[in-house]
Amino acid sequence: MEQRSLALLAVALAILQVTSARSWLRQFTTNGTVRMGSDASGQQVVMLNLDRSSGAAGLNSKKQYLYGEFSFEMKLIRGNSAGTVSCFYLSSGTDDWRDEIDMEFMGNSSGQPVVLNTNVWANGDGKKEHQFDLWFDPSADYHTYTIIWNPENILFKVDNVFIRSFKRYADLPYPSSKPMTLHATLWDGSYWATEKGKIPIDWKNAPFVVSYRSFYANACVSGGACHAGRDGWMRKQLNRAEWGTVKWAERNYMRYNYCQDGWRFPQGLPAECSRS
Repeated sequence: MEQRSLALLAVALAILQVTSARSWLRQFTTNGTVRMGSDASGQQVVMLNLDRSSGAAGLNSKKQYLYGEFSFEMKLIRGNSAGTVSCFYLSSGTDDWRDEIDMEFMGNSSGQPVVLNTNVWANGDGKKEHQFDLWFDPSADYHTYTIIWNPENILFKVDNVFIRSFKRYADLPYPSSKPMTLHATLWDGSYWATEKGKIPIDWKNAPFVVSYRSFYANACVSGGACHAGRDGWMRKQLNRAEWGTVKWAERNYMRYNYCQDGWRFPQGLPAECSRS
């Protein structure tokens, strides 16, 4: 009888875990192969799967946002993930004048660092990348990736470490008027992702799986409520200690900074580069 009760309890907990995963997954539509489950600690997980036949997989928020704080805990692809791109980003659409805020994880050959590409698009201009080698193995455990978007700046954070601040200037384009959808995607970026496209996906390693959990959004919903963020993310700017972590990341782990790429901008670097 006791064993039967324990078995029923285990089944009930498994159902509860999947139901809880569905509870935040209900905020999204999905495409491609998306599965639900739980990790070793019992927390609810949504897994995006990529193989040659299934194509890209993704989550797309049903709501659109205009400013907010957004985060996911993510565990990236184990082993050789070259050619893959795992993303967490906001976008106003796919047109030539879109706004977008990106955190893109570019797959690696086994043993090489995973590169995190941060980027901001404003009115279709997206040449504003800062890229960092992650200083840990992002496939070994979950880490928290955060975007804070407010009228003053866009902040990127890995766990508790701020790595970038993109500041607003009154005379330069900035994402401020176009509501954006939140996306989490996994796709084949062989033409671009790893060593500028030199190493494509090796489909023998498929399926590739990225796991997401603990979705968080405290944000202004387009046409609706703007939740109580005014004492937090809405006015958030970096303090001296947080600027210190940005400088630490730039000094030790930055791989690419568009403001140092004169070859790419033969007519002169973007205006914000001389003001930062």
